Amino acid sequence: MAYNMSMIRILLKNLVQRKGRTLLAVLGISIGVAAITGLGTLTDSLQQGYSSVLAGSEADFILRDADSLDMLLSSIDEDIGDKLEQMPEVAAVSGMVQGLVQAESSLYFFVFGYPEGSFSLDRFQIIDGFQLYSREAQELRGNPILLGSAASESYNTGVGDSLRIGETSYRVVGIYETGEAFEDGGAVLQLEDAQNLVGLSHKVSVFYIQISDPALADRLVARVERAFPNLLISTADRMEDESSITDILNIMVGVVGGLVILLGAVVMTNAQLMAVMERTREIGVLRAVGWSRVRIVLMILGESITTGVLGCAVGIGLAWLMLTLNRRALSTFGSAAAISPDMVGKALLLVFFLGILGGLYPAYRAAQMQPVEALRYEGGTMGQKVSRLPFGGMALQNLWQRKSRTLLTLIVIAISIGATLTINTMLNNVDKIFGTFLGGGEVAVREADVANMIFSLIDEKDMERISALPEVESVSGILISAVISKDTGAFILQGYSPREKAILSYNIVEGERISGSHQVMIGRMVSESHNLGVGDTLTLTGQRFRIVGIYEHSVAMFEMGGVVSLRDAQNFSGHPRKVTFISVDLRDPNQADQVVAAVNDRFPELHASLSGDFASESPNMQSADLLAKGITFLAILVGGIGMMNTMLMGTLERTREIGVLRAVGWGKGGILRLIMSESLALGLMGSAAGMALSRLWIQLYEVFLLQGDAIQLVWSFENVIRALVMAFFLVLVGGIYPAYRAVRMQPVEALRYE
Repeated sequence: MAYNMSMIRILLKNLVQRKGRTLLAVLGISIGVAAITGLGTLTDSLQQGYSSVLAGSEADFILRDADSLDMLLSSIDEDIGDKLEQMPEVAAVSGMVQGLVQAESSLYFFVFGYPEGSFSLDRFQIIDGFQLYSREAQELRGNPILLGSAASESYNTGVGDSLRIGETSYRVVGIYETGEAFEDGGAVLQLEDAQNLVGLSHKVSVFYIQISDPALADRLVARVERAFPNLLISTADRMEDESSITDILNIMVGVVGGLVILLGAVVMTNAQLMAVMERTREIGVLRAVGWSRVRIVLMILGESITTGVLGCAVGIGLAWLMLTLNRRALSTFGSAAAISPDMVGKALLLVFFLGILGGLYPAYRAAQMQPVEALRYEGGTMGQKVSRLPFGGMALQNLWQRKSRTLLTLIVIAISIGATLTINTMLNNVDKIFGTFLGGGEVAVREADVANMIFSLIDEKDMERISALPEVESVSGILISAVISKDTGAFILQGYSPREKAILSYNIVEGERISGSHQVMIGRMVSESHNLGVGDTLTLTGQRFRIVGIYEHSVAMFEMGGVVSLRDAQNFSGHPRKVTFISVDLRDPNQADQVVAAVNDRFPELHASLSGDFASESPNMQSADLLAKGITFLAILVGGIGMMNTMLMGTLERTREIGVLRAVGWGKGGILRLIMSESLALGLMGSAAGMALSRLWIQLYEVFLLQGDAIQLVWSFENVIRALVMAFFLVLVGGIYPAYRAVRMQPVEALRYE
């Protein structure tokens, strides 16, 4: 016991005595933990919200479109509800419409629509105002809406106030609570209002079904599957596992988590290696008085794990603070967005892993020290033979002589800059990609105020009105939906009129273009991966389509699907006479700005933009850009902390050297230039390595995901500028404080430093 206690005392003493190094390591870990904990909490909150909506519906079974990737994309004819009610096993049926829309200043806002008398409405407990279908609600002017208590607080809106959702203003007739943060952060509409809002005229997202006798469950399932083979009936537990939105968020958490693990492990290794170097003589003393190599290893690993745990605690606190400060913006995910014990456990497991990973090499280096050599250590290279570069000044020589520390710092900077450049390169090419996808039209039009481009729905009458503008030569309607095919799995279905220009962007490599109904062109990727060719049959939602052509497209994503006629796509998705986007060809391309202004002025329910700006102005890109900026900020902060740790340890390690330089006449300006030169050299070398790493990642992406034939991601000169700018900020973040510490050293005190 005394043996263990002495090691713990030394461990804690080392962390406390070296406050600067400990603080930097803790800060580096905490930023990563905060990022992954915050995103993970939002994902868990959304998943729990889906579960609460389904489980709280009081339904025994849920019926939805079998081929839709998510409930938000499900679309079922409202008339099917009448047929369900006639089944002897069914006690009650309620349709429900669910949509993701924009409300006031929020990009994402969930709405739910229920018919009058729905048994699912009982879960919404009115705490102020009236029921949705009550006489009092009908007497209030405007479209009635029930607002969740969390949403009411976020928008500072109460009974009698109005709330603007999309282009429509609604009158709040009641405030409800369900006890579930996800639902309490949204709103409930009358079914018809919800259908109009999300473009599901005479459609519902799902049907909730209550059965008259639990013993009849299997018989009901069999009857429904026979009657509606294109629909999926399942329990709430099974349905909640099939949400694609939470899958996407989990991928985001995985990307950020991977970056955190890479950077965190290197930062931890750097900090612990510096600690081992700084305490070489101390470790020699411990070995001389009988400490074994195993005990030295355990001490270094213990320090690393303790640092990680401290960083975890700070990171969780930062995540809680950010979630609290952004409650309104994150109300879609639940007002509280509380960090669960499970998430805390995952964060602790992560930092424990980082502690082990980051401490292994420093612990190994410490255990390999020979006591006699360690006791004679005077700082710098741990007894290694000193070598010099044949070129470069003192700054480069200092970095070269401390190769391990320099290499670890360069890894941190390279990963930080490489990840940022890769993400921004992909985003910068989206405009070009979608410009091609839109068929080359000079102007693109989508529905205004949608939370996601895939939810955009434009009436074909608006196409006719836009085509009547004198500057317009032709318009093409495009309908996009994501489905699941039993023949191909996930499938991106694209609807085009065979007679319109936009379809010409698909390069037919075998067969011909579609000319009518029940025909499909499939992408080359689908054809090769599923061994499908011209003349074969593809089944989508029970409908059979004859493959008439194989195409290639500059957007690889659209080779993972197929093209059918616009009418087939509309029938398939349940959106008759609707399109997702409009591509506009002009008589004179120089009038594009004028047409954009005219469409936005005359049709406020639509949003027009130049085709080159279409993607960047979309809500999808706004979210992606926000994520990219967050990752860039995270990378600069963590990379800067890693550089600061290196430079600060280097400054402390060379205290006597700096004292000698001051004694022989170096001024504070010379010392400042020396330290900043080292920091600048690290930043420039790290940015070069980051650019090379980004280029490698992009090439791997093109080879393995784009099959090498689709449009290549352009790695432009702008990336060089961005890398240099990031290097500049890294130099500022990482070099200024160590330089400040160096110039404040007094020569006499520095010469006496041990």
